[in-house]
Amino acid sequence: MSKQLDQRFQQRFQQRRQWLQSGLTLAGAALVSTLPGCIHPGPTGSKADIVYGSHGYGPGRFQKPRAIAIDANDEIYIVDMTGRIQVFHPDGKYLRHWNTPAVTNGRPTGLAVGRDGTIWVADTHYFQALAYTPTGEMLTDRCIVNKAGIAPGEFGMLTEVAEDSQGRIYIAEYGENDRIQVFSPSGQFQFQVGSHGTESSQFMRPQAIAIDKKDQLWVADAGNHRIQVFATTDNQASLIKTWGEDGNQAGQLRFPYDLFFDQDENLYVCEFGNHRVQKFDQDGKSLWMWKSPGVGIESLYQPWGCVKDSEDRLHVLDSYHNRVYRVVI
Repeated sequence: MSKQLDQRFQQRFQQRRQWLQSGLTLAGAALVSTLPGCIHPGPTGSKADIVYGSHGYGPGRFQKPRAIAIDANDEIYIVDMTGRIQVFHPDGKYLRHWNTPAVTNGRPTGLAVGRDGTIWVADTHYFQALAYTPTGEMLTDRCIVNKAGIAPGEFGMLTEVAEDSQGRIYIAEYGENDRIQVFSPSGQFQFQVGSHGTESSQFMRPQAIAIDKKDQLWVADAGNHRIQVFATTDNQASLIKTWGEDGNQAGQLRFPYDLFFDQDENLYVCEFGNHRVQKFDQDGKSLWMWKSPGVGIESLYQPWGCVKDSEDRLHVLDSYHNRVYRVVI
């Protein structure tokens, strides 16, 4: 990377650091414990039944976990600031782990599970999307490794990876670029979605992406506190709709950092800034929200992500408390 380009990356990165406040840690907590009543109930009477993980370096412990994904077998993958991907049973039991190749420049901020079970890691500060088997063997022929830059096929700071029904690979990035690039199943650049800014079809840190059953691209446009939806056909993207605004009321958003669809195509959005998870219909109507009450170690503090298992339980990554809530919905 040229010195000038590196300076631009660092300047944009520093502008966003204000979004990431330092948080408390839950040192010494049990790795798995029950949480009766520690819940702000939604309309469905949801409750958190267990919490797993705590602050530390050993198996089942975390250093500010930053992304979560779940596979077809309900195994849960979590990456933290050590560059370690840990795998858990949905009951919170630690199963195994592996590490990304290097973390000196920074740690991954995105995880996803591909259609064939490939584990994708957005290796943010090394400008690459890493592909692994569920047991941690790197699939070198599937990794997308490019140099830093703003040209087509080059990368800024990666945030997330997703696949559509055709096997195309979507990679979101921020920093100099704030865009989503689309690659063929073999890793060849095809086209770009969006650019840096606040207008429609522009992004301020697209932190998470999801593909629906129609192969439409949904973007958690974190810095603009909104969701944007695109059709991606004929190697181009067209904006379908945008919804959301900054705020803490139902239907509003503050730094949406993760999103996924349930089997009914309702959208769950994890809000880093509002310390909650919100459920929406596809038109942006708020249907339900969950957060733990109050402040301190018994609250949900700046969550980075969430997934849902086959038993309809949410697993919410309580990042700044170094733990995961399992929420019965």
